[in-house]
Amino acid sequence: MDTPYGWLFFGNFDLALISLYIFWIFFAGLIIYIQRENMREGYPLENDDGSHANSLLPVPDPKTFNLPHGRGEFKAPNAERESRDLAMAPTSVTGGFPFAPTGDPMKDGVGPASWAARRDEPELDAHAHPKIQPMAKVGEFAVAAGRDPRGLPVVGNDQKSAGKISDMWVDVPEQLVRYLEATLEDGTKRLIPMPMVRIKANMVYVNSIDSASFVDAPVIASDAQITKLEEEKVSGFYAGGYLYRSEKRVTTTSKLGMVMGLVFKPA
Repeated sequence: MDTPYGWLFFGNFDLALISLYIFWIFFAGLIIYIQRENMREGYPLENDDGSHANSLLPVPDPKTFNLPHGRGEFKAPNAERESRDLAMAPTSVTGGFPFAPTGDPMKDGVGPASWAARRDEPELDAHAHPKIQPMAKVGEFAVAAGRDPRGLPVVGNDQKSAGKISDMWVDVPEQLVRYLEATLEDGTKRLIPMPMVRIKANMVYVNSIDSASFVDAPVIASDAQITKLEEEKVSGFYAGGYLYRSEKRVTTTSKLGMVMGLVFKPA
């Protein structure tokens, strides 16, 4: 008996199989879509020399986000690259090797002292007020428990005083102390991230830098608020001090670099 060709093709092709194929196509498309949406922040990728790197999937078209409180628009992904020149040099002509600082990494903001180019504006609360403000200007906060650090000397890891704590900067909606304000011996003021200090009975101790390094800490533009970019620079400075302001740690890192064939010169 003759068998129709259509029956031979559709003999094992039923509704369940069609549904399975449709699910596979849908699931593959979903994975591709989610992965492309995940590429909105931190893309396009860059090579070590700053050129654009190729990615497996194409970068999605920019999406415009309207920022609250009249702060304009933000596009993601953003093809505009950071404009500052990093004071670093490659340690090898081969890609993937680390870069070494060419100047003072603490001031240049590279390595452990690096910072991200966030918007140079303060972080706002739901009422469009700066979240982080000095306690002296807020006037609604007081130290309820523990040692009030105001008036205590601020001491570096060399056990020498660099000045005194003059104020505390609080996150108003979160009701947390984010920074301590230190007035140095020359009368200028610097902010110190709260996680980087240890408040003792007779002093405020900062382990990451010595007393002479406080004057190199970033200076913020306003005495009433701090921008997100300034927060990055301040936090990066004190974090980088754990390596770059300790002669023992820098020497150890230099020796390790020599063993690995790297070129590293401490500032």
